[in-house]
Amino acid sequence: MTTPRATRPMPLKDVAEAFERFARANPSPRSDLEYTNTYTLLVAVVLSAQATDAGVNRATGPLFRSVDNPAAMVALGEERLREAIRTIGLYRNKAKNVIALSRRLVEEFGGEVPADREQLESLPGVGRKTANVVLNVAFGEPTMAVDTHIFRVSNRTGLAPGRDPLAVEKALLRRIPEAYRLHAHHWLILHGRYTCVARKPKCAECPIPDLCRFPERTA
Repeated sequence: MTTPRATRPMPLKDVAEAFERFARANPSPRSDLEYTNTYTLLVAVVLSAQATDAGVNRATGPLFRSVDNPAAMVALGEERLREAIRTIGLYRNKAKNVIALSRRLVEEFGGEVPADREQLESLPGVGRKTANVVLNVAFGEPTMAVDTHIFRVSNRTGLAPGRDPLAVEKALLRRIPEAYRLHAHHWLILHGRYTCVARKPKCAECPIPDLCRFPERTA
C-alpha cells in the first residue's frame, strides 16, 4: 500500500481529541456489511476482499436467508455457491475457500466460529485483517483491521503513520486511548470511505481538520 503521509505524527492529545469527536458524531458505529450471525459475518468478510460491501450485500442477502451455518454451506456445495456469488470479484476462489473453511468449522470446531486469532487464521481464505474484523465485531476485542481506508487515514492525518498495514495496526493500538479502541476500527473505515476519500478528501466535511497533519488538506 502507498499513500501520501503526514509530515509528522499527530500528538497523542490530539489523537484523543480526534476519537472523542468521532465518538460524539457516531456513538455506535457498525460495519456496512450485512450478516445474521458470527458465521455469516465471517463469510461476508472473506467475500469482501477486493470487493465493495454493497456488492457483497447484494449477493449475500438472498444467500444468507437459507444458508446461515457451516453445515448448510457445505451442503450447498461449491458449484451452487459460485452461482450465488458470481457478481463478486474473484468469486471462484472465494467460493472454494468458503466451502473449505465451512467444512473445517464443521469437522474441527463443532460448527462454531472460534474466538481465537490463530485458529481463525488457520481457516482457508482468512488472513489477519479478516480475523481482526471477526474478533472485533463478533467477540468484542479491540482489534484493528487495517484495510486501504484505515491505512490511508492513519498515514494521511498523522493518527498512526506506518509503512505497511501491520505497522499501522500496532501504531493505532499503541496511540489510541483504551476507551476508544473497541470502535476505532469502524470510525476510521467509515471516515476513509465517506470523508477522507482517496482521490480528493472532503476536508470541508471532516470533523478533525484542525488536528489533521496532512499537508494538502483544504480546510
